[in-house]
Order: sequence, then C-alpha cells, then structure tokens
Amino acid sequence: MEVLHPRCAGLDVHKKTVVAAFRIQEGNQVEVTVETFPTTTSGLLDLCGRIEELRIGHAAMEATGVYWKPVWHVLSGHVELLLANARHVKNLPGRKSDVKDAEWIADLDAHGLITGSFVPPADQQDLRNLTRTRVQLVRERTRHVARLHKVLEDANIKLTSFISDVLGVSGRRVLAAIIAGETDPDLLLKNLLVPRLKAKAEDLRESLRGFLRDHHRFMLKLHLEQIDSIDEAISRLDVRIDGHLRPFRYARELLTTVPGLSTTAANVVLAEVGADMSHFPTGNHLVSWACLCPRSDSSAGKRRSKRTMKGSHWLKPVLVQCAWSAVRVKGSYLRTLYYRLRARRGSKRAIIAVAASMLESIYHMLRDGVEYADLGAEHFDRVDQISYADRLVKKLQRSGYEVTIRKVA
Repeated sequence: MEVLHPRCAGLDVHKKTVVAAFRIQEGNQVEVTVETFPTTTSGLLDLCGRIEELRIGHAAMEATGVYWKPVWHVLSGHVELLLANARHVKNLPGRKSDVKDAEWIADLDAHGLITGSFVPPADQQDLRNLTRTRVQLVRERTRHVARLHKVLEDANIKLTSFISDVLGVSGRRVLAAIIAGETDPDLLLKNLLVPRLKAKAEDLRESLRGFLRDHHRFMLKLHLEQIDSIDEAISRLDVRIDGHLRPFRYARELLTTVPGLSTTAANVVLAEVGADMSHFPTGNHLVSWACLCPRSDSSAGKRRSKRTMKGSHWLKPVLVQCAWSAVRVKGSYLRTLYYRLRARRGSKRAIIAVAASMLESIYHMLRDGVEYADLGAEHFDRVDQISYADRLVKKLQRSGYEVTIRKVA
C-alpha cells in the first residue's frame, strides 16, 4: 500500500498522559518509536519539541472527550494535525493497549486511511461554548419551572390548570403573595383579575384554595430565585453571543429568512456549522455530517437499515425543532414536502427529511450569500406533471411510436 506520510505520528490521548508513536520510514525500513508524555503544558511542549526534533510532518489523534483539545491547541501550527473519529480508528479485538493504539493510528495515518473530523477555528469554538451553555441553561430553567409546578400541585394549588404561564405578570403576583404568607383565596384572586384571563372567577377562586405550609413557601421562593438567576445568566450570554456574531450579522440575517428558523436557532447553526462552507464540498456532505440522512447499510443487494446515525446533540435537535415550525407555514414548499412524505414514510422520517432540506438550503445560502427562495406548494405538482408526461412518452416509444409533445399555452 502506498505510503503518503513517511514521517508521521499517532497520538493516543488520555486525561493524564498522551502516548505518541513516531513512525519514520526511509526506503523499505520502518522505525517506530513510542514515548509517553504528561498532558501538562510542560509535557505537551516537550512533545512538540520531540516532533520538531524528529522532523515529523503529519500527526493524527482520536477525539477523546475534551482531552484532545489542549493537545490540539499546543501542536497546531507546528505539525499538520488530523482529528479522527474514535469509531473509525478502532483496532482489532484483542490488541488493545495504549502503545498498540498509538502505533495503529500512526500506521493508518501513514497510508492516508484516516478521514479527519471538522475542527472549527478558535473563535467559532468559543461561540459554540456560548450557545451550548445557553441551551443547557434554558433546559435547567425548564426543570425549575416543572419543579415549581410540582410544589403548587403538592399544596393543591391548581393555578396551572387556568393559567398557561405561571411565571407571567399575574402569576408572579400570586406567587409573591403566597410566599409572603397569604392564604385567603379572595385576596389571592385580586392578583389574577386581568382582562385577558378567560377563566371564570369562581374557578380561579377554587384553584387558589389549597393546603399551604412553610415548606411550600420556602420551595417556591427557592425555585423562583433560581429561575431569576438563570434568566440573568441567559441575558448575559445573549449579549456575549451578539458580540461574537457581529462579523457574521449578514449571515444570520440570511438564515432568519428560512421558515421556522428564529434568531436563536440561527445563532446555533452558525456556531455549529460556521459561515465558511468551504469545509464541505457539497450540501449533501453537510447533511451527512449532521447525520440527517439514512445510513449506507446494504448487503447482497438488500437494504438492511435506513436509520440515521447519531449526530450532534446540539445541531440536530435544533434543526428538527425548526422543521416542526416550518411545516406550519401554509403554502410553503417545506409544508408540502412534509405531508407528501408523511403519507408514505411516517411523520418522524418526514420531519427528518424537512430538516435535511432546510440544512441543504442553508448551505447554498451561506455559500452564495443569497436569501431563502421558497419553491412554493405547487412545486411538486409541476414535477409530477413533467414526470407523468415523460413516462407516457417512453411507454409509447417502447411500443414503436415516434412521439412529439408540445405544451398548450
């Protein structure tokens, strides 16, 4: 097999150590030297010096949790690095050790058998940390709201049965009165009498008649303080994210023209994918990278599985959520695509297909700098008419007729 990198290294990264296998080939002679370095800054600098000393031009390592990041930061700029998916460089069973793993990675890298993962630049990695932290805080806020509902139900306060948002203006006033020690349903009802509330006064009064104890008041106050603290942290993150996205403001404006894609979702897409589409040769490559297409799994001419791969926990759920919003836009291409596929494939596969279509559109928008152009609900009707006419022409040609068709004005 042809050797593409005669002087290369394979790195097996761990939390405390990194095992480096230096593979040097001169002619038909192959020499492999294995050394272990600590993952402290001094140890990584020693590894960098050893690579320069041996004139190593290429190195590969597998993505191990977050432990690969310090190694990448130190070595980038000194050697051409390749980050491999751990599933793609797995060694044969029974040959598992740190030394053998490093030698195996070095051997694969020497022959060009490793496909590198997409590693965004440092500013995009910082943006990813911000958007992912925001998602985690929103999830934590949702958990505290759910716990607050449980405390109200435990006290037999049926407020959530009549108010959709218990943390709204009127709901906050009632919770503040309960925490202050008020138990009279008539006095609590005065905080809920707003014109927009459709529930009857009697039903609201009965919903506020419960069995409140000091424990309930303490828990309500605790959860409200946590929710307010998280809201403040989310606001600070939004300001920070806007600052990082200032150079890509035009790209974000383009993404918000896609149906169902909000500003927050556009921030997540830019953080995960980036604004530079040169990393992906085609839109299909980007869709495959996001794991929004069926896997390739066939044998003996039979398709064994059409399930999608496990993609990013940050990008894929956001795109699916946006797809559910997009299919509610009447008269749109995405809505027609969803209902067209749902009849044959089911709702889950159909919504994945809509998310994949959205991501492919995002690829072309960011690559060409154009706004989203909806094909319309009649797009498939036009395609079906053309296909139907082509089928009829071919059927007549197979029967021995020469056919010429002309569209009527």
